[in-house]
Amino acid sequence: MARRLLVIFFEALTVLLLILALWVVFHLAGTRSPPGPVVCSNGTSDCMVTNIYGSFPDRTVCRVANVAYPRTEQELVAAVAAAVAAKRKVKVATRYSNSFPKLACPGGEEGTIISTRWLNRTVAIDTARRLMTVESGMVLHDLIKEAAIAGLALPHSPYWSGLTIGGMLATGAHGSSLWGKGGAVHEYVVGMRIVTPAPASEGFAVVRELSADNPDLDAAKVSLGVLGAISQVTLAMQPLFKRSVKFVKRNDIDIAEKVAVWGGLHEFGDVVWLPWQGKVVYREDDRVDISTPGNGHNDYIGFRPQPSLALVATRVAGEYVTLVASCVCHVHVDVLPYVAAEEWLEERGTDTARCMASRVLPATFEHRGYGFTNDGAAFMGYPVVGYQHRIQASGSCIGSLEDGLLSSCLWNPRVRVHMFYNSGFSVALSRAPAFIADVTRLRDLNPSAFCQLDSKMGLLMRYVRASSAYLGKAEDSVDFDLTYYRSYARCARRAHADVFDELEQMALHKYGGVPHWGKNRNFAFEGAIAKYPNAGEFVKVKDRLDPDGIFSSEWSDQVLGIRGSPIVVGDGCAMEGLCICSDDSHCAPELGYFCRPGKVFTGARVCSLRDVAGGGDLRDD
Repeated sequence: MARRLLVIFFEALTVLLLILALWVVFHLAGTRSPPGPVVCSNGTSDCMVTNIYGSFPDRTVCRVANVAYPRTEQELVAAVAAAVAAKRKVKVATRYSNSFPKLACPGGEEGTIISTRWLNRTVAIDTARRLMTVESGMVLHDLIKEAAIAGLALPHSPYWSGLTIGGMLATGAHGSSLWGKGGAVHEYVVGMRIVTPAPASEGFAVVRELSADNPDLDAAKVSLGVLGAISQVTLAMQPLFKRSVKFVKRNDIDIAEKVAVWGGLHEFGDVVWLPWQGKVVYREDDRVDISTPGNGHNDYIGFRPQPSLALVATRVAGEYVTLVASCVCHVHVDVLPYVAAEEWLEERGTDTARCMASRVLPATFEHRGYGFTNDGAAFMGYPVVGYQHRIQASGSCIGSLEDGLLSSCLWNPRVRVHMFYNSGFSVALSRAPAFIADVTRLRDLNPSAFCQLDSKMGLLMRYVRASSAYLGKAEDSVDFDLTYYRSYARCARRAHADVFDELEQMALHKYGGVPHWGKNRNFAFEGAIAKYPNAGEFVKVKDRLDPDGIFSSEWSDQVLGIRGSPIVVGDGCAMEGLCICSDDSHCAPELGYFCRPGKVFTGARVCSLRDVAGGGDLRDD
């Protein structure tokens, strides 16, 4: 009888899959991919703005009056001038809008969006002087590819290749290095053309050219998008070179000491910590002679496209449907088995189940070389040697945005499967070991609480040099990057949310860390600007280039400490990361979450899951 029921169950799931297949083919594949983060109901008017994840931290919708898609610098000037003349707030949106915070939202509903989608060309390449000038909307994938054709390389970059050069400069995006000028892209900017507001007598907009010796460049190199619309960027490049990459997995017993020195040992080294497993993956990554054999390629597994049918199926029926989808559709699925069950595990599962599931991704990634191949086709072992442009960044799922959604990035909101928080913060290199020691103590109190971190490939640590940019790092730092579950429902249960909140508050408040401008939830930005010694100089430049605040918004004013606060206080605000709780109502007492001190950093205030009747900690097992 049980066998018969099981057969009926799987037959029903197969039928469901066929229905889903028809829905995907006729609905998704028959729909043109959206032009980007801006969708309008009337041509280029009455528009809605979002990010690549389909949701800002506060879950609000950003509406604007209109959008412009300039294709030349002249059209960019005209778009800015039109907005200034109409006294409309302006924000620039990049092609994919990767930032979590509301950097691209003008505020209100009468603002203008200027998209740099079509400002995506190479302006000039001077191979003799090793300079490359590109338009601000050029995507990193295209930039490094065209540079390589000319025999040049961008020395450092973020790992995700779907960012635009303008977006990278707005948020201070970076790779990992303490060598030379370091791993931040803005350190290699030697010139910029930026369109800023102007008086009516000057046509309402002007192009300012900022050369390497212009002090305003230190403001524009990390701008938050509040100075104007970047038209062109000139980068100091290097001759094309090769890298040799090797990942080494070790016990985490000495991680605090190792992190303090690892950045000095390898030019492109980084560290991934899997706290629950007690393991660390060290990246040994250095330049090698250009004649070294190898044509390695980086196609990071987490940035690869997944079949949309399988993604849709996993939302409907969890891991069992994923199993059937893999059999029926004959598709190879890299990471879906865990994603399929994620919502159930986080909101209704046990620690035992979550920790078992958390082994899947790290083991898969390790077995498959994290997506690296020795020849562009197969991973055959370390080291992987390849040219800089084939190693430094990846993002093959970017192409899935243009294939009618037959495949998709894991986080594509139109397929609606993978939703997460992504927090990034930098702690001074001198203080990083003590911070890691505190995190270790927090982990040791309840190792199972860190399973979710392991399941998202751990805590990534990258190295960033001190910068002359006014909103760049004030001193050499370790950047910590963590990803964890977010529900589609507001204030839903998130397993061990208090642990992650304590970890972040510890970094930001006990150890003086600063948040990544393009990541994090609202509470991370409260008071952050005071940690930048040259913040006052940045505001002076902003006020001079844009005295009426055309490119500013309520959000940017809050983050820059000009007026207001990014904190949003209300019922459940701490569950969403919009505030730090000071009252039980900021959590979700009806679900058993109450505001309590942190366990290691008692200065933290976090929403802990309690037994409503007895007041004690709830244990899943």
